[in-house]
Parts: sequence; structure tokens; C-alpha cells
Amino acid sequence: MKAETLLAELNRLRQDVPKDPSDLEWLTLHHVFCFVSYKMGEFQKYVDEETKKGTFDKLKNE
Repeated sequence: MKAETLLAELNRLRQDVPKDPSDLEWLTLHHVFCFVSYKMGEFQKYVDEETKKGTFDKLKNE
């Protein structure tokens, strides 16, 4: 699993929500996306550890 794949999905979710700085859902998605984007190396390390545990084994790739 690549961190970029998960980040792309998070970005898709973020874009599905109307941009509204007064909405907690949008704020949460936006700031988590920004934070993870800045910490890609650390996030990839986490994803690698989870991959070894089998966390993503049931994910169906299209």
C-alpha cells in the first residue's frame, strides 16, 4: 500500500464536502489532509507497518 493512495482518497473525500470553514466536517478533512501531506514520510512508515500487519489485505483493488 502506498501512502499516496490513501492521501488521494482522503483528498477525494475532502473535495466531496462543500468548502465551508464554519463546517466541522470540512475543517477536519481539510486539516487532516494538510497535516498528512506535510508528514508523508512518517505516514508512509506507518502505512508500511500496517501493511506488514495485514491491515490492507482485505482491500479490493479495482
